[in-house]
Amino acid sequence: MLGLMQNRPLVLPHIFHRAERYFGHKQVITATAGGAVAMSTVADVCGQVRRLATVFDELGISSDARVATFCWNTEEHLALYLAAPCTGRVLHTVNIRLFPEQIAYVVNHARDEIIFVERSLLSVLWPLADQLPEVRYFVVIDDGTDHEIPDSARILSYSSLLADSTPFDGAFVVDDENTAAAMCYTSGTTGNPKGVVYSHRSTVLHSLAALAADVLGLSERDVVMPVVPMFHANSWGLPYAALLTGAGVVLPGPNMSPKALLGLLADHRVTVTAGVPTIWMGAAPLLADYDLSALRYILCGGSAVPKALSEEYRQAIGVSITQVWGMTETSPIAAACTPRTQYAELTTQEKAVALARQGQAVPLVDLRLVDPDTGADVPWDNHSTGEVQAAGPWIASSYYNSDDQQSSFTDDGWLRTGDVGVCDEFGSLLLVDRTKDLVKSGGEWISSVQLENEIMAHPKVSEAAVIAIPHERWVERPLACVVVKQGESMTTEEVIRHLSARVAKWWLPDAVEFIDAVPKTSVGKFSKKTLRARFENYRFPDQGAPV
Repeated sequence: MLGLMQNRPLVLPHIFHRAERYFGHKQVITATAGGAVAMSTVADVCGQVRRLATVFDELGISSDARVATFCWNTEEHLALYLAAPCTGRVLHTVNIRLFPEQIAYVVNHARDEIIFVERSLLSVLWPLADQLPEVRYFVVIDDGTDHEIPDSARILSYSSLLADSTPFDGAFVVDDENTAAAMCYTSGTTGNPKGVVYSHRSTVLHSLAALAADVLGLSERDVVMPVVPMFHANSWGLPYAALLTGAGVVLPGPNMSPKALLGLLADHRVTVTAGVPTIWMGAAPLLADYDLSALRYILCGGSAVPKALSEEYRQAIGVSITQVWGMTETSPIAAACTPRTQYAELTTQEKAVALARQGQAVPLVDLRLVDPDTGADVPWDNHSTGEVQAAGPWIASSYYNSDDQQSSFTDDGWLRTGDVGVCDEFGSLLLVDRTKDLVKSGGEWISSVQLENEIMAHPKVSEAAVIAIPHERWVERPLACVVVKQGESMTTEEVIRHLSARVAKWWLPDAVEFIDAVPKTSVGKFSKKTLRARFENYRFPDQGAPV
């Protein structure tokens, strides 16, 4: 017996038409490079979408073309988020922080036909033009800067194209919900970046999940400011979720300084914001200078959030940082650490520990822990570690046009995330490391993430990263790379003394190197690959180890 429900596809045109019909009055605010704020509305964005639909056709862009963006978080970028997939094309958000050869690789690998680029970023992209033969046009978005625009038939003006076009006046239709809506490439920390292709169905379901109370709980009453770049896993799905529910949107543009971000949060009464830990680390010293009383969620992901950082926010503004976990391959939200009744009776400090977890799998996502050697499931006892594997309707099943499939996907179709974690009896995930970042000392594993979190709990420490260094006796031992806060001084002995009461003796780093800053990846995560290269010939002062 079949159900008697209408079989209508889950596609992004629904989000567009819903936003246009119900929420045209809602504000879309974009900060410019010079600090000014451009006030707009959802109706204005939808108007751009309709004109872009005509522009694509007039320029002869293929009906299923990849439409690339090389942009900051702006109103125009938001319009392109809808215009490409609603016309049956595929949005490709290119990471502006990739190395030039990686930018050329992903644009050519995706076979982009057209690229929309901010004027301030054209100087990064245009030198690669001769290496991008399939890109027919570079459409420049005027972001208020005065960067030179070369004279070329391949370079067009965004504002001129829209001014000269007639808005498409019909309904956008995508018949098959499984067709591609967008694609995003991994950050390429090892080898070439890999393409992840999101379907209309996966994107709509992910947007709906973000509205669930135990995920992000977004509503029409919210004002959302995604600090996480719109070129990074579709800004964690926040633009689509905000448009679906009718939330106001604040877009920070190119100025990502702590003062600029905190000013936007305060001035526009933002209720939900999201970014990687390094963003919130930089803003923490300035919290007392801004009225952030409207905030109810500060979302953080990309890497584990130090408990000390979350507590710093709770004490300063009354709002802890909420961890969300995922990756490009999971669209990306796969787990969220929102409050749960089982932790309600804990003390303040115990709750802080609980909130430092990555949390439970969000609805429709399944997670499991697997022993990488035996393939057996690992028990949820808050002690046994295993590789985190994920499955669900917005989890990647393979990479786009790639030979690297077997190492990332299991025979039964689960994504191998490369993260190592434990789960408590309630299924709350706690990441202990990346498989490639664990330190194997004397046959036992040391969690670099836990060591980093404990080091960063010291009031003098700004950042810390721990890497494995080869050791003649123990195979590997941990080296702590520590950044001291401005105006402070610190010794190796202070770091070790601080850790001694917090971790097992054999976990203590064999040495501490004080550095100016922990290098970052293109999406703001700590780049341990860079640190490992820097210290590849390092030898510990004493080739012994704690016993």
